[in-house]
Amino acid sequence: YRAGGRGPTRPWTCTVRPASELLWRTRSSTADAGGGWVGSMLDKHPALELEGATASLLEQYGFDRHTFERLRAQLQQLGTTGFDNRVRGKVEAPRAGELIELPPAGSQEHERLTLLGADALRGGQVGHVVLAGGMATRFGGAVKAAVDALPGHTFLDLKLDGARALARSHETAIPVYLMTSFATDAAVRAAAETLQDPAAPVRTFPQFVSLRVTETGDLFLTRDGKPSPYAPGHGDLTFALRRSGVLHDFRAGGGRVLFMSNVDNLGATLDATLIGAHLDGGRPITAEVTERRQDDKGGAPARVDGQLQILEEFRFPGSFDPARIPVFNTNTFAFDAQAIDRDFDLSWFCVRKKVSGATAIQFERLVGQLTAFLPCRFVSVPREGSASRFEPVKDPAELQRRRSQIGSLLKARGVV
Repeated sequence: YRAGGRGPTRPWTCTVRPASELLWRTRSSTADAGGGWVGSMLDKHPALELEGATASLLEQYGFDRHTFERLRAQLQQLGTTGFDNRVRGKVEAPRAGELIELPPAGSQEHERLTLLGADALRGGQVGHVVLAGGMATRFGGAVKAAVDALPGHTFLDLKLDGARALARSHETAIPVYLMTSFATDAAVRAAAETLQDPAAPVRTFPQFVSLRVTETGDLFLTRDGKPSPYAPGHGDLTFALRRSGVLHDFRAGGGRVLFMSNVDNLGATLDATLIGAHLDGGRPITAEVTERRQDDKGGAPARVDGQLQILEEFRFPGSFDPARIPVFNTNTFAFDAQAIDRDFDLSWFCVRKKVSGATAIQFERLVGQLTAFLPCRFVSVPREGSASRFEPVKDPAELQRRRSQIGSLLKARGVV
């Protein structure tokens, strides 16, 4: 590729050694002089040598070598200050009327939206995407999807139970698509095989993989001297849906709407009324937001140069306090399948992580940034009582606090 459109083309070669080591290097030439800052970085880092298991993992999970080297070069040349995660432009809070409240249950409008969603469900137009990737670090190394959220019921059990219950009540089938990572793929696929049901057929697809680096752009190595792979964020979603063929097959079968939620938010059940609200809103994305409380951290809807979109908290300029916005993003979305069947130029954010006590850098992209590319409708949902749609569980302590509430609301919805 060319460095910023300037300088010589530097083709990659890939050699597999007898010792099953993969060697990545650039082919040098006398024309390399003045090849730009990417070329300069590659001259300083002429090769990355990886043992066979890591090379195989990267190949299996779609490692993007070109993007990795571009980001690593930027870090090596400019340091972490070269990654300005804060958004540029004029940032404002949403205007009056831009955060939509669902109509109360029992009202004519609620019934209308429910019927609209029910028609889409019965027509086979709705699929459910569950994010079950990540790094499996917060439950003592166990894959969260396979952890019991309620006695005898794992997080994944309950997500699928909800889809099956809705499908049977509408005499239809709702396909469920589980996005895994290299760290969760085997466990989630094994669990999914035992949970197959005609009412909610399950298909898994993996997100991508990358490698951590140091703050100077060198390859980050663990204490045993090995590279440190990671899953680069839920912004992989649309790219992974397309790479796997899931999005193509869903659309080819008449699918129109993909509802997405985190495996650890059991309040975010697939719901006919929310599907109806999405279809009625006429925008490619519907995002669920909920009341912000004092200790809440997360993205929020904000206007950036007039366009309403989700900004993660770390992206707000220092002059704007996100607490001014009364709601925040729950990471639950409905997407028009046709609208997301394209590439998006999502940003790569530079994130520091502690790995075995050492500081590592990883580059991540976020699904909420899709709202900067496609018009989005923001629907405010409750977070209290049996109607709550926000019950996230990040670690065992939070599960203990929420377990009773989760059990009550899922029982009220006929899931358990």
